Amino acid sequence: MLPRLTRLQAIALCAVPVLALVATALFAPLPFVIAQPGLTADVLGKNDGTPVITIEGAPVRSTEGQLRMTTIEATGPGTDVDFGSVWDGWFREDRAVMPYDAVYPAGDSTREIEQHNTREMEKSQHTAVQAALGYLGRSPDEVRVTLRLADVGGPSAGLFFSLGVIDKLEGDGSGGDLTGGRTIAGTGTITADGEVGPVGGVSLKTQAARRDGATVFLVPRAECGDARAELPEGLRLIPVTDLKGAVDSLKALDAGGRVPSC
Repeated sequence: MLPRLTRLQAIALCAVPVLALVATALFAPLPFVIAQPGLTADVLGKNDGTPVITIEGAPVRSTEGQLRMTTIEATGPGTDVDFGSVWDGWFREDRAVMPYDAVYPAGDSTREIEQHNTREMEKSQHTAVQAALGYLGRSPDEVRVTLRLADVGGPSAGLFFSLGVIDKLEGDGSGGDLTGGRTIAGTGTITADGEVGPVGGVSLKTQAARRDGATVFLVPRAECGDARAELPEGLRLIPVTDLKGAVDSLKALDAGGRVPSC
């Protein structure tokens, strides 16, 4: 015959597996990524001592102002994210909790993911050059553009690569700069015919932009809501849907004309 347990003993005995489950939930890796504002880089300038944009076969303008592409910094594909990190991320404006599969392809190794992001960046650079030269009506057989930006992967700098090429070759078309001497930041993918697409992580990118001195942020129109949600003070949003619209908006901004807003 088994000994009879007191009420306190029974409660204590039942609590053991519950506490074990709680401990597992608190410390076990969870399928999330924690993201925060990342680096920004001026595509009109240098990165690690190397010009981001190099152009041969055509006169190149001396530019003023900055065109800063923006990034987010996320926990790596091999990083364990526990409940405490997720809980903290949910309540901080400078952090975002994102599903792992929304950031990294499921099942791919860290090396495969890095290679994928590098390929996406290289493809984005090629497309950005096509879009810029197409906008300017110039032939890639005569104008050769090289883009170099270390330690950044993915396609989200496409729009700003295109704007940088246009600013170096033509500026605003009237002898001035596209930037108007300002620090302009933003994000957006681009197609060869100049369409601008969404990228994700916009609310973190606006924080990175303001941190690094930007006063204007170009955002894919589809992500206006996300950009407005936690917009830093002193940062003006300009929605864009294509390369021509982005250029027209920057010209209007410098001329004091009508500029679209989110």
